[in-house]
Amino acid sequence: MAEEYLHGTSREEQGRLSLLNRLMNDNALREIAVERGDRIVDFGSGLGQLSRGMARAAGLRLLGIERNAEQLAECARQAALDGEEHLLELRQGDATDPPLRDDEWGKFDLAHARFVLEHVRDPLLVVKQMARAVRPGGRVVLQDDDHDTLRLWPEPPGFDALWRAYIRTYDRIGCDPYVGRKLVGLFHEAGLKPRRCTYLFFGACSAEGSWDGFIDNLVGLFVGSRAAICALIRPDEFDCAVKALREWAARPDAAFWYAVSYAEGVKP
Repeated sequence: MAEEYLHGTSREEQGRLSLLNRLMNDNALREIAVERGDRIVDFGSGLGQLSRGMARAAGLRLLGIERNAEQLAECARQAALDGEEHLLELRQGDATDPPLRDDEWGKFDLAHARFVLEHVRDPLLVVKQMARAVRPGGRVVLQDDDHDTLRLWPEPPGFDALWRAYIRTYDRIGCDPYVGRKLVGLFHEAGLKPRRCTYLFFGACSAEGSWDGFIDNLVGLFVGSRAAICALIRPDEFDCAVKALREWAARPDAAFWYAVSYAEGVKP
């Protein structure tokens, strides 16, 4: 498989991803600015919360493509629980070889992917497939990580080594933890016309109501990839750094700064 998702699909990881969606999706939907009537394909639709948000805005059923059967099942369960299963058509498939019918290629108004390119070994191939999927004048929207943007202050003891080890888990399997800074270049290489790029802020300080959610997500990110990280640092180093992170989160002067890279391209 082309995709290398570090965190697995455990119930705990699905819970973390659901929390992440709650923290991020309002900002993402404002930036994407889906238009009524947009026909949308979501590459790597995951648990589908953002997919459903885009579908609601479009007023049309969205096609979600997801590689992992467990994620598809949980996506369908959550949609049914919310009475929104009518918003999604779900297909299992890889973003590098999406399961589109011959009559669907080149027909979508918007192709979207979030947190997909950092987990594939050939991001350009995914963007080329997204470009194939949209009509002339259609948009391709990418949201992805550049892990160099993270800042915690005051920095918890051991955090720098923990974060650097986490980043190295990506390149050890041939993936790119800095792909966010390359999104516009990928558009250009894929034959799309880059239109704009920006950052979506993701962070808080300890005085904000969202603080606990951000910390739970960050801790969950590490805990879910503990085995991969502990191939690079000692388990006791890992445990001490996570403990220090939890203690740091109780400080009144603690702040967490991050930014997700966002870019749009248009098919000529």
